[in-house]
Amino acid sequence: MENELNESERQSEIMNLIGYGLAKFDLAFAKEFGCNTKTAFNKFVVELGLAKTEKAVSNRQDSFDPYFENGRKGWWQRNQREHVKLFIDSLFGNEDVTSFANIVKLFIKEYDKKLILPTKEVQPIVKSKFKQLQETGNEAEFFFMSNYKAVPVFESGLLQDARLWGDGYDFQIQLQEKFVLAEIKGVRNKKGSIRITQNEFVKAEEYKDDYFLVVVSNLSKTPQLNVIENPLKNLKFNRKELSSIQVNYHTEHLNW
Repeated sequence: MENELNESERQSEIMNLIGYGLAKFDLAFAKEFGCNTKTAFNKFVVELGLAKTEKAVSNRQDSFDPYFENGRKGWWQRNQREHVKLFIDSLFGNEDVTSFANIVKLFIKEYDKKLILPTKEVQPIVKSKFKQLQETGNEAEFFFMSNYKAVPVFESGLLQDARLWGDGYDFQIQLQEKFVLAEIKGVRNKKGSIRITQNEFVKAEEYKDDYFLVVVSNLSKTPQLNVIENPLKNLKFNRKELSSIQVNYHTEHLNW
């Protein structure tokens, strides 16, 4: 399944949040975990099993430092994580250090349910955003929105967000002479399978060469846009039928 994370991918996601928190909030972030120095915090992260060495924790902060006005230049020339920083910003950019630390603690608790980390009550909307952060599709869509003009066929187009409608495509792109549709999928690594829904299949069948499947691969490191025009013609899909039970709850017939 494209949205499932294995253990190493989950570790990487948590380390991205930790690197972001250190780069943005510095020592104040470490103190939210009961550590009075960043050295102590780095050791704490290693003890959790999230990083192999304390240097690895510092390196993850370095990769986010260039994107914050914190006086540190970090790794501007290698392993850039701008897409990750922007995606985290889109969900949690307005959170203060305590709230953001609580979000990181949620992730750590999900990673190891035996851990006991003191947290303040987390708002329901933050928990919802927390779930969104774990979806590769959401991260891929955000990356596409920020970088679609790098694709020659889309570079002059006007992007229109259609995700809310759930009609078999994520975006409509208005070009000079016509419009095209784009469905976005995300893959954590350079290899992986993707799936499309029946709704997406029908839409791809209807629009053919004006329907594009965009697979954002290698999300965990350096994302790459892979654009497939008319995916039903150019990719092989195996049909799989899944049955599910939908539960609803109804009131009596009332006067309103």
